[in-house]
Amino acid sequence: MTQRFGWYLAVLQLFFTLCWTVYVIYLPKLASAAGIAPAAVILLLMLDQAIFTVSDFATGLAADKMTKVLGRLGFWVAIATAVSCAAFLALPFIAGAGAAVLIAVTVVWTITSSALRAPPLMLLGKYAAKPQIPFLAALALLGTGIAGAIAPYLAIALRDVDPRIPFAVASIVLVLTTLGMIKAERMLASAPETKPAAAPAAFGTMTTRASVFALGMIVLALGYQIHFALESAPLFLRFTQVSELQWLMPVFWIGFNISMFPAGLITKRVGGYAVMGAAALVGALAILAAHYAQGLEQMVAAQFAAGAAWGAILMSAFTVAFTVGANGGEGRMSGLLFSALALATLARMSAVATGFNADPVLKTALAWTPTVCWTLAGVALLYLGVSGARKWATRTS
Repeated sequence: MTQRFGWYLAVLQLFFTLCWTVYVIYLPKLASAAGIAPAAVILLLMLDQAIFTVSDFATGLAADKMTKVLGRLGFWVAIATAVSCAAFLALPFIAGAGAAVLIAVTVVWTITSSALRAPPLMLLGKYAAKPQIPFLAALALLGTGIAGAIAPYLAIALRDVDPRIPFAVASIVLVLTTLGMIKAERMLASAPETKPAAAPAAFGTMTTRASVFALGMIVLALGYQIHFALESAPLFLRFTQVSELQWLMPVFWIGFNISMFPAGLITKRVGGYAVMGAAALVGALAILAAHYAQGLEQMVAAQFAAGAAWGAILMSAFTVAFTVGANGGEGRMSGLLFSALALATLARMSAVATGFNADPVLKTALAWTPTVCWTLAGVALLYLGVSGARKWATRTS
């Protein structure tokens, strides 16, 4: 049953991410209809990420409390998603009512859509047996990876489509998918392979490992954001034309999807910290190789490797989050992880909004930031993984 739930989460994350993609594609048109200047669109996107940073952690905390009553989380997620999809569906219809209305409905959509980020995934940490978590986390993230891969094609396919059509289709499909959450939660909790109940862990303070994990995840996510969102296209354009980017940008996500499952097998044996650290160091080398690539083939290989590293990092990060928050804090830690991702996205958008990434001097420093971020975080997390393994070996010898 846990494996079926992993596939269910993959579909859920796929449609949720596609909803966000549709939103980003059409936001400039919606903002224009509402009388919002084109330059202010980035500010709306930053508002979304600021809300996610707060609401992801808040919904994670709420999820920990709600799972004390079987089926309550699934019911809450379904209700929140219905409100979210109603607000999302309304966006292309109310844009002409003015900026205040568009922003208000967008805020409602953003806050309620947090219900589809941390809470569903925390169920894996709460109910799945520990050895299954790396594979199930990879399975759940597969939907995110697929959505990332098809985003460039979607942007082209929807270029001349009435926004009301994709907004309606995305909303209906997502809300129908979420209706299965209540049943899925009950079946997952009652499955024979569900891990046995344990005494609640004291989770009132952040341990050193949890603090390093949280800081490391912010640094890693910032490196990913700068490399993929800001640097990847310019790096490809050294060897190709703009029209070819739709075929080349998904290479990162192909690597992401392929690497998660073999990395999960390694995580199962050596732990999430070690895999996060090692993958970050490999990713730092891949990003470095992308900057020094001498041809398109080398650039494609480097981008594939960077995506593979990010896939291993993110999959093992959820494994670590569930380990740190075991027995009562799974939602809190998964919410913290999503908040870190949103905060990094907000930082990248801030660089664009302020023109930081366009300054000739600062642009050079920004280009090296992903390599530095992944190297520093990789060393720290790999140290935690190795030291943890040594302590375990000492206790068992």
